[in-house]
Amino acid sequence: MFAAAWFVVADSLATIAAHGLANGDFYELLHRSFLLFLLITGYSYMAIAFDRQMHPLKTMGLARRAGWQREWGIGFAFGWAAVIACVLPIALAGDLHISFWTDVRAFWLFGINVVLLAVSALAEEVAFRGYPFQRLIDAVGPTMATVILSVIFGLLHLSNPDATPESTLVTMLAGVLLSLAYLRTKGLWLPWGLHFAWNLSMGAFFGLPVSGLVNFSTVVQSRGLGPHWLTGGGYGPEASGVTALMLFIAIFVLVRVTRDYSWKYNQPQIIPGGIPVEVAAPAAHTAMYPEAATTPQSASLIQIQPVTSASPTRLAEPTLPTSPAAPDTSTSQ
Repeated sequence: MFAAAWFVVADSLATIAAHGLANGDFYELLHRSFLLFLLITGYSYMAIAFDRQMHPLKTMGLARRAGWQREWGIGFAFGWAAVIACVLPIALAGDLHISFWTDVRAFWLFGINVVLLAVSALAEEVAFRGYPFQRLIDAVGPTMATVILSVIFGLLHLSNPDATPESTLVTMLAGVLLSLAYLRTKGLWLPWGLHFAWNLSMGAFFGLPVSGLVNFSTVVQSRGLGPHWLTGGGYGPEASGVTALMLFIAIFVLVRVTRDYSWKYNQPQIIPGGIPVEVAAPAAHTAMYPEAATTPQSASLIQIQPVTSASPTRLAEPTLPTSPAAPDTSTSQ
């Protein structure tokens, strides 16, 4: 509850701070950057105060462990492939109109949007798969925590332009996929890479709406024509039946892709409790030495000394051969 309340407060503070510093191209980037900073800071202090965590960022899933760059890269590749699987049916079965803008400002905004989408994706992962999600797992278990946060994740997107019940369901499925990415790796690197690649590919590269938002399409702008179940209408492919089916498939594919990470990061942690445990001797061992059961405890210690004679015989030292005496060559007088 504290984490949810802090999200609302942090978003309000970030909005005020961004308005005070910029109102143009950098406003949304500043807003998301402030939000990310406030979320990480607030959740870190909560982890220290409420859970006595010594390394809150590491526990939150942002540990710079060995191979974290590869995890992020796998997530990025997975998100890119998932978007292609959603857009390709529109191009084949429907109609995809594409326009290009090549002026300098379009590329300038494209660069800003790349950074913006990276920061926004990390902020959402910290909020929905970071500290609040992990404390919810402690309370109700990973399955219920995934369901609850995914439902909230979908409902919060109802305020986006052209949102529909279908788009809300698809967004909930995306929340399940991202939650599973965290649960399999116990880190935010893979879900962050997946989330970032999804938004970047959908909005900046293919020029389609991202959850109903079209302001990320500056260089490439696309419009899908066809039935709603194929194109998603004004909300974009994230409201289509094709994307819903693709997300179901992506969940199973992600489980297989991350099987090594799951084995590595989901092993049960053995914590010594300081309780003495006396392990009984095996029955076969006891049967071989029946007298061990009747021997008093005080006599159970046997000292074995080396076997030596009372007066050891001293070996004679070897004698070295002497040289023959030289012949006497002196003459008598």
